[in-house]
Amino acid sequence: MTNWLEVSLTVSGELAEAVADALARYAPNGVVTEQAVDFVNDEDEGTPVGDITVRAYLPADETLEETRQKIEQALFYLGMIQPLPLPVYTPVADQNWMEAWKARYQPIPVGRRIIIIPAWLESPDANRIAVKIDPGMAFGTGTHPTTQLCLELIEQLLEPERQTPGRDCTVIDVGCGSGILSIAALKLGAKMALGVDIDPASVQASLENARTNGIGSELVIAQGSVTEVLAGEFPLRQASLVLANILAPVLIRLLDDGLADLLLPGGTLVMSGILRDQAEAVIQAAQSKGLKQTAWRQMDDWVAIAFQP
Repeated sequence: MTNWLEVSLTVSGELAEAVADALARYAPNGVVTEQAVDFVNDEDEGTPVGDITVRAYLPADETLEETRQKIEQALFYLGMIQPLPLPVYTPVADQNWMEAWKARYQPIPVGRRIIIIPAWLESPDANRIAVKIDPGMAFGTGTHPTTQLCLELIEQLLEPERQTPGRDCTVIDVGCGSGILSIAALKLGAKMALGVDIDPASVQASLENARTNGIGSELVIAQGSVTEVLAGEFPLRQASLVLANILAPVLIRLLDDGLADLLLPGGTLVMSGILRDQAEAVIQAAQSKGLKQTAWRQMDDWVAIAFQP
């Protein structure tokens, strides 16, 4: 059964607001606008470009035909001022949108011991360490190669046989996103972790994901970056494992800010979010700070690299 009728027009930016206003009068749930985004470089937040598609959804009830006529009349008068394309009508079947969204996310085994679970599911594998993450909250859901590569290296580095007797592993996660890396490290045996992010939404997401996983005071989440950590604003100033899963240009800048100085003697820095053709620049930047490469993981075009002093 069709429950909604989508009305859409693709118009110039100049006309988009007027078209949206015309459709919004008859769409009980408002309108949606979509536009392409152009990225200048890896760090660019993006600039909207090109035409805009305006969409509205009309209830397919006994008033639908009358509503459709009113919309076409409003668009006709608007088109007399400046020509408009004909509206496109698309029947849409009703569904539980939240359940449909959730169905996209399934448990993801990573490495030998980890499984990433959407927050609303139970683990299907009792032999793996479950890390529950809400994939709607912040970057770092476990689905992207950069996160999985980081998790594989964390798992390897925190194997019990690799730990120094009498020395507890501590973690600093720079750009913690959803908190997934810090949470996984704690579940793999780290004693304490500090996650920092410049985005307050990521800080909140990390705190909520920590609670979902039963993580308490052993994880400190705060807004900030390398400079604030080195300034001693948080409980950890250095750690035996430092994580940074961001983007290559940002990693290079963080190395200049003192990322390598967060390492305790004998510690390991894991950097990810690196495209294969950017890896050499990151390696050179790390070497200039006295670090040497100790591990390399690659998935598709993405790599994660571990370094030690």
